[in-house]
Amino acid sequence: MARRAEPAAGTPATVALTAAGIAFVPRAYDHDPRAAAFGLEAAEKLGVEAERVFKTLLASVDGALVVGIVPVAEQLDLKALAQAVGGKRAEMADPALAERKTGYVVGGISPIGQKTSLPTVLDETAILFESILVSGGRRGFDLELAPDDLLRATAGSYAPIARSR
Repeated sequence: MARRAEPAAGTPATVALTAAGIAFVPRAYDHDPRAAAFGLEAAEKLGVEAERVFKTLLASVDGALVVGIVPVAEQLDLKALAQAVGGKRAEMADPALAERKTGYVVGGISPIGQKTSLPTVLDETAILFESILVSGGRRGFDLELAPDDLLRATAGSYAPIARSR
């Protein structure tokens, strides 16, 4: 995979990946602000199967924020996320808190280059693919990279944290 730093695509995520020497491909598309599901919109507009496009969600596990990354067509299993980080109880984080802690807006939260380094868990289905897509730090902009590289960039781990809708 080529590493490209395009001025129009520069975000904290691309800066962090470039600084770490991690290969990625920026994938921009025309975001429709009326879209109900940002991740499914990305899959459709980029011509990528939804199983390869992952969304970044923040949850509070026993009072501490944790990042969960799951396929866009799936839901985050809060109990499994809590278990993956050794916690007991999880609930979705308040969107305003998620924006403050990550430095990104909801719908464009990247797991990479967040203002506050948080424990990160990637759903284990990501290992089925050579590359996956995650938000690049704004709506209409994704990053394609190898799942292991995503974990290297976030100091994250794999776990079964997704469940079907």
